[in-house]
Formats: sequence, structure tokens, C-alpha cells
Amino acid sequence: MIPRYSRPEMVAIWSPETRFRIWFEIEAHACDALAEIGVIPKEAAKNIWEKGGAATFDVARIDEIERVTKHDVIAFLTHLAEFIGPDSRFVHQGMTSSDVLDTCLSVQLTRAADILIADVDALLAALKTRAFEHKDTITIGRSHGIHAEPTTFGVKLAQAYAEFTRCRDRLVAAREEIATCAISGAVGTFANIDPRVEEHVAAKLGLKPEPVSTQVIPRDRHAMFFATLGVVASSVERLATEIRHLQRTEVLEAEEYFSPGQKGSSAMPHKRNPVLTENLTGLARLVRGMAMPAMENVALWHERDISHSSVERMIGPDATVTLDFALARLTGVIEKLVVYPANMLKNLNKFSGLVHSQRVLLALTQAGVSREDAYRLVQRNAMKVWEEGKDFLTELLGDSEVMAALSEADLREKFDLGYHTKHVDTIFRRVFGAA
Repeated sequence: MIPRYSRPEMVAIWSPETRFRIWFEIEAHACDALAEIGVIPKEAAKNIWEKGGAATFDVARIDEIERVTKHDVIAFLTHLAEFIGPDSRFVHQGMTSSDVLDTCLSVQLTRAADILIADVDALLAALKTRAFEHKDTITIGRSHGIHAEPTTFGVKLAQAYAEFTRCRDRLVAAREEIATCAISGAVGTFANIDPRVEEHVAAKLGLKPEPVSTQVIPRDRHAMFFATLGVVASSVERLATEIRHLQRTEVLEAEEYFSPGQKGSSAMPHKRNPVLTENLTGLARLVRGMAMPAMENVALWHERDISHSSVERMIGPDATVTLDFALARLTGVIEKLVVYPANMLKNLNKFSGLVHSQRVLLALTQAGVSREDAYRLVQRNAMKVWEEGKDFLTELLGDSEVMAALSEADLREKFDLGYHTKHVDTIFRRVFGAA
């Protein structure tokens, strides 16, 4: 997590100040529940809220204490006692460190998920606007990077919209999965703390009680969360890669906005490089790379160990901050994307009608020619276009075997671009609904 690829709202979730404030709220809510069931005095719980709630936790002071205790939660509780006084003896009653750490991480990850879901919503809005703008903008579809058949640029963007709609659904599911609370004490048996405390804390923090916590929240939940971030990052890369290909000089069907004063190269003043989408490709690799350690965290020893801790201290902030930045950057790219319909049409026509080969093939089979012979007839004329720069329609019209099966009018009709876009409205209704 570095400032260059960070946005303040997401970064704030992972700041020490935020973490210690959440720790305090977990402890204070637990005290409220303990007071309600008669384990600690109600006045003590009130005092803990008043003095702790008004406190500004000193990160340097906590770090100073931790250098002695070698334990972050104890260092925090020691510092908290400096504000609260004698009633601090009621804090952390029957709890273990993981109750605080794991529940806090759940709060942080759910807050991060809320930001990521909002990021995807912004991206979806941009994709929808541009998809409708270019619903009928004819372009060539490619398979293996080679011209295939016509489509529209709007359909390309509609596909991305549908993909990120699925990404949103996955993020919502991942948020639901991770929004769980454990206040169950050592080895998760509630031996020294009533389960009602966990229920109270969970409700106050917008979480669900973990059905069975073995002192820690099971890490399959976290694996699901970070794997989901990896999938979303892969979708970011897919769209970024598409734009990078379309911006190549030989293609130039779309390109990132090049702002006044922007420089593309320190050596070559003419350069306009796809730097944003290249950056997104790299960021996606990072986010995906953080999914595997989360999966390896699932296999903890017995009821708990802390091999997961160092991993999560890094991937929690890094994965969410990086993906937040990437989604916001991609939204900006789509909003400002420069599209060149004339170049799209020029590229489509580069090989003089070859993109209509399937229609000719099907027409021949429907006219009674075997598929094998039809394929041979179409391909031998298509190869003249590739190898000699011939015009596909002209070659077909001059082929006696082709013309024995089709009339000139029938053949010319197979070169109508509109044929390929007749179901675009159907695709858009499937993707965007009645809109």
C-alpha cells in the first residue's frame, strides 16, 4: 500500500487510529452486555464508554508499551486503562485477543467491501452510458486477435457491464460471508463469557455471530473474500487489456484520453501510450497474488495459531486499497475513453469483405452444396484476399462453382453489415433490462 495507488477513504479504514477505535468499541459494547447480565457494574460500563469514547488513542504510546509487552492487544488495553482508571479491570472480561482482532478485521473488511461495491456501481454507470452511446457503432469482432465477424462497440461494453454486474454480486456475497463476529473466549467455548455478549456486540457492529469460532473466525471466510477480490481484479484486467489492444497504432479504434500537457515518452514526443490500462494490468496481478496466501491461511493448527496474522496485516490493507484504486481508475478511463468509429469501419473493411465468409458458406449449404465443398469454395477465394489483396466479393462473383449455386443478388445480399447487428437490441435488453 503506497500513496501513489491509494485513495484516502479506503486507507483510513486501515489506519492505526481506526483500528484502535474499533477495538475500543468492541470492548465497550462487550462491557454493556456484561453489565446488562450482571457480570460487571452498569456504572463501570458507562464510565468505560464516557472516558474511552472521549479518548484520543496515542499510537506512539501503544507502540511504546508493545515494545515491552510484545503483545498488541495488551498494549492497547494498558493504554486504555490510562484513560479509564480503576474500572478498566472490567474491560476484556472473559475475552481473548482474537475476539478483538478477528471481530475488528471483520468490521474493516465489511467497510472495505462497501467502498468496493460503490466503486463497481460507479464503473457500471460509466459502462452503461458508453454502451448506449455506441450501441450501433459497428466494429470488427476478433478471435485469436484476428478479424472474425462484425459486432458493435456497444456490445463490447455491454459485455463488460454484465461481467462487472457479476463482480458486484460476488462482492455482496463476500461481504455477507465476512461480516461475522467472534466473542467466545479461549478456544471458542464461551467458558468465561456468555454467548449473549457476542450477540450484543455483533448486533451493534452490524455483524452476525460466528456459529462456531475455535478462538478465531474460520479462515475459509477470508479466503472467499480475497479470492473474490482476485476475480474482480481479473475482470479489471480483461477490460484494461481490451483497451490496450484497441489503442495500438495499427488498430487505433479507441484510446485513453490524452490530457493537455501530458507527455508519453521522455525520448519520443509523438508517443500516446496506454499507461493507465497498463497500470491496471499490473495492479490486477498484485490483487490476485494476495488471494493465495488467504487460502493458505485456512489450515491453522487445532483451535488456532497466528500464522495467518502477518499475512492479513498486509493483504487486508493492500488488496482492498489497490482494488479500490484500480476500480476508480478504470471508471475514469471508461468515462473519458476516446472512440474512433471511422477507424473501426476502416479496419473492418481492411480485407475487402472477408468478414462475411460465414454467410456465404451457409448460403451455399442452403443452396444444396455439401458443407465440405462449400467450405473449400469460400476458403479458396478468401485466401486470394489474404495473399494477393483481392476483393472477396469480386472473387466470388468470378467463381463459376459459387455462381452455379447462388445468384448475384443473393451473393451481394450476404455482404450486408446490418445482418450482424439485428439482435443488438435483444442483447441490450438482456443486459440492461427494459432501459
